Amino acid sequence: MKEVIVIFPALNEEETIAKVIDEVPVADLEKKGYRVQIVVVDNGSSDRTGEIASSKGVRVIVEPRRGKGRAIRTAFESVKGDFVFMLDADFTYPATSIQPMLALLEGGYDVVLGSRLKGQMERGAMRMLNMIGNRLLALIANILYGTKISDLCTGCWGFRGDVIKALKLDAIGFELEANMFIEIAKLGYRIGEVAIPYRKRRTPSKLSSIQAGYRIGRVLISKRFRRG
Repeated sequence: MKEVIVIFPALNEEETIAKVIDEVPVADLEKKGYRVQIVVVDNGSSDRTGEIASSKGVRVIVEPRRGKGRAIRTAFESVKGDFVFMLDADFTYPATSIQPMLALLEGGYDVVLGSRLKGQMERGAMRMLNMIGNRLLALIANILYGTKISDLCTGCWGFRGDVIKALKLDAIGFELEANMFIEIAKLGYRIGEVAIPYRKRRTPSKLSSIQAGYRIGRVLISKRFRRG
């Protein structure tokens, strides 16, 4: 039986963590013959995120060193499955998107991105400045690495299990997606995309969009021309 693992990196998401866990289409996936494991990475939360996740019966990994990159690197080292999905825990990405993404992975893609920019956005989900910045970063990524993606900074990714073991990640924070993309592109993996809905975040954001965009752009450029 093939196993699907769904990872939620979470920092102080007590308001949404139960919702994202409940939204994973476990019953539908099991009906199709998959075994499903949900993993929450409690990334140094000071609220009840880990406690709530544990009460839902899912596996909780504690990574006290804060940073999304650290959280996902720890998770990738700790899980083994045929297919691995990563979704943000803020309830902006519908976990139901896992099913069409899984279909592409089963169909031959190595990595599948859930594209917000191709999908339907809830009003107020993304500011115009952020949308422009996201499109610009995707354009830079495509030019530098010869790819054709629309949403580099999405927080919704699906992988074949062997892919995550091949990625040499060093990201600490929100440059994680760029780090993963660069490794995937350099290794020549086949990347697919699925248009997904994107919901407005109900809790305060944890990052500065301008600062994050600058860091991501710098990572894309520096790693493209780094020697060795």
